Amino acid sequence: MLLTISTTHQPATDLGYLLHKNPARLQSVVVAGGLAHVFYPEATAERCTAALLLDLDPIGPVRGRGGAPGEGFALEQYVNDRPYVASSFLSAALSKAFGTAMNGTCKDRPNLPAQALPLAVKVAVVSAPGPDWPRRLFEPLGYEVKIETTLLDPTVPEWGDSFYYTLHLRHAGLRLQDVLTHLYVLLPVLDNDKHYYIGENEAEKLLHRGAGWLPQHPERGFITRRYLRYLAAYVNPTLERLLEGEADTPDETSPPGPPAPGGGAPGQRGAES
Repeated sequence: MLLTISTTHQPATDLGYLLHKNPARLQSVVVAGGLAHVFYPEATAERCTAALLLDLDPIGPVRGRGGAPGEGFALEQYVNDRPYVASSFLSAALSKAFGTAMNGTCKDRPNLPAQALPLAVKVAVVSAPGPDWPRRLFEPLGYEVKIETTLLDPTVPEWGDSFYYTLHLRHAGLRLQDVLTHLYVLLPVLDNDKHYYIGENEAEKLLHRGAGWLPQHPERGFITRRYLRYLAAYVNPTLERLLEGEADTPDETSPPGPPAPGGGAPGQRGAES
């Protein structure tokens, strides 16, 4: 999966300082399930683009994992969309590759992280319950959102579009720290299939990363439930803490229900995973 962040801020190469990654060389970091590669397709004073390419081993996550007899031979464990779709794997890669930038720290240019920059983001690809959900999650945060749909099977167009989209985000002026935080929280919310254990630490992480924007978000209930995988032991207390001081504000959104049994074209993902 590929994520790019571009800016036309002058000089645009300030993006390299913010991300703590030198535009002149390829850098790779080991992440859960594979490698994350950071490189710059363009780096001029007028425009700079940083790319994060996540290369996952589709067999690695299941190799050596214990389970019920025969579980290791389930085809879905080896043939799935995890290497190609923006998910919790990409969120974890963002944290590891750009963690310093996400925390708003820049040793060489300490005033730079506070600057609002014109930023454009492209994510290929995201999964979502429907084509409206990327807009419902990102537009309240001030982004201009465009999506490119993909046919489920180009040879059978009557099956319609898949649940995979190329996501384009644009903001006229926002801190890079905020953009990274929004992506870190909301990409796994769209995908709804985390690769690691959900516990109290995840609830605290959501409260930390969502501070300043999540309590006011009209889809905060949907975001919280999906981020915490509908585990009531963590969802309910987290929502209560988010709504402190906003007790009279109703929760506007409920997540869509699961698809009807047998619904959808062959191979198409349901609204919930």
